[in-house]
Amino acid sequence: MERRGLEYVVLNQGNAQLTELYRSQIGDWPKFFKMDTLSKAGFVATELLLKKLGERRCGSEEFIQSRAIVLFGSTASLCADRNYQETIQNKDDYYPSPALFVYTLPNIVTGEIAIRNHWRGESSFYVLVAPDAAQMAFHLACAFQDSVTESILAGWVDSRNNDDFQVFMTLIRKEDAADTDWLAGQLQLIINDLNK
Repeated sequence: MERRGLEYVVLNQGNAQLTELYRSQIGDWPKFFKMDTLSKAGFVATELLLKKLGERRCGSEEFIQSRAIVLFGSTASLCADRNYQETIQNKDDYYPSPALFVYTLPNIVTGEIAIRNHWRGESSFYVLVAPDAAQMAFHLACAFQDSVTESILAGWVDSRNNDDFQVFMTLIRKEDAADTDWLAGQLQLIINDLNK
């Protein structure tokens, strides 16, 4: 039996695109407007992927222990760090913003996604120089080594500034990660699409 390729979502067209997609496709998570660009990009791509896959949202009392989140990026929280730096740069106009400071860690995007979806599996954010399909496949395969994880929301989430970002999201099942060469090949196809 031939294995199907991974389903995925790619976004890379600026902050206005994220807001428009949120308003037209999601619209029911007001915390979106408090998020930094990295979190908005990861959040919107995840929502669009889950919709594409037809995944049901958990009820308020339900939780999924078996879904992990493993994301990769090269700039981590650099965009949010720069935005925060602007609020403390000028001694005469000093206004440190706790709302911005919250987003100065790259793993906040994994937390936003986990909270929204009631996922209680492991979450990680790896910083790589550039998207590397083989290295990503290795880390994803390692994430399945516990006895709980059955699927992983995986992706590349990177934001250089508020309008310059790249994101892809895909859902990896345990059987997908059993063959890391196949998984690396699938991730490379997605990376190629991301860089078009």
